[in-house]
Amino acid sequence: MADPDLPPISNPAASPSPAPPTLSAPPPAPAGGLMPKLALGLALLAAAASATLWMQLQAVRKELARRSSDTGTVVAEAREQAGRAESLVQDLQVRLGVAEVRLSEVSLQRSQLDELMLTVSRTRDDSLVQDLESTLRLAQQQAQLTGSVQPLISALQSADQRIARTAQPRLNPVQRAIARDIERIQAAALVDLPALAQRLDGLIRQLDELPLLNAVAPAQPEERTVAAVASKSPAAAPASPAAVAGDASAWQRLQAWWLDWSGRAWASLSARGSELVRVHRVDQPEAMLLAPDQEYFLRENAKLKLLNVRLALLARQLGTAGADLRALEAMLQRYFDGQAKSTQLALETLQGLQRDLSQNQLPDPDDTLAALAAAAGGR
Repeated sequence: MADPDLPPISNPAASPSPAPPTLSAPPPAPAGGLMPKLALGLALLAAAASATLWMQLQAVRKELARRSSDTGTVVAEAREQAGRAESLVQDLQVRLGVAEVRLSEVSLQRSQLDELMLTVSRTRDDSLVQDLESTLRLAQQQAQLTGSVQPLISALQSADQRIARTAQPRLNPVQRAIARDIERIQAAALVDLPALAQRLDGLIRQLDELPLLNAVAPAQPEERTVAAVASKSPAAAPASPAAVAGDASAWQRLQAWWLDWSGRAWASLSARGSELVRVHRVDQPEAMLLAPDQEYFLRENAKLKLLNVRLALLARQLGTAGADLRALEAMLQRYFDGQAKSTQLALETLQGLQRDLSQNQLPDPDDTLAALAAAAGGR
């Protein structure tokens, strides 16, 4: 490649004639002196750049070493702080547990203190409400034990009077509830248990007089005199000898006497024949096969059932009493003469006792108790 600073070299063979004379130029510098200088400058520049890069690399290494040392220090400090934080967290957890225990104790003490303050600050009206409620509960139990509503009515009336003396407006609903309960309890139809016991005693005394189905009873007076009454009726009976007119003949007197005597004889014979042979309808064969010596035990068993009914009534076991009454009714219908008037009266008495027991339900003062609960809860 030709140097642009050097003049072009002429070829003598190519030019046929010598060139015309020109102005003389300064002599060119030697080509061998510029290249070393240029190379030396480039080497110096490269050396300077290398030195600069080496210095920067050393600075980066120092910075990396410093930062690595700082990072290690920070990590050590972070680990130390983490350990301190962990120990602090454990300490806080222990303190939190202790604080929770103390808080529960304080809450329990607070609740106890509130209850104590509520008990101490209870007013006279609150004590009156609780006293009335306990009195009504006790009267309700007494009414259930005795079978009478009088203890309950007395307790309600006493409660009404005590509330009227306090003159507290917030107890007015309780007074209205008491009035409703008294009216409802007094209107309830209840059976007097002592009266039922007396009826049972009378029925026990009647058991010895009730006829059995297999008993041979004498003929009733009306059965013995049926024929006599029929013979003595004006339409059928002939005139007696005393009733014959005085002007009758002897034959007429004899005929009247014969008719009167034969009628009385036939009536007597008919009555005795009816006592000799009787026809009955047998619906209970076991009653007809009952031995005479077992009649005593049958009547005593019926008396024991009635005594059990009496004890059940006194113990307020109405279900047991009703079951015994039904069993006794079935016994009377099976073994005793149902056509007899005394047996029919005994059966009617048993049925009346069963009806009375089914209707004997004591009412409760529900309205008053609900009003007292509302008054106690509203304080």
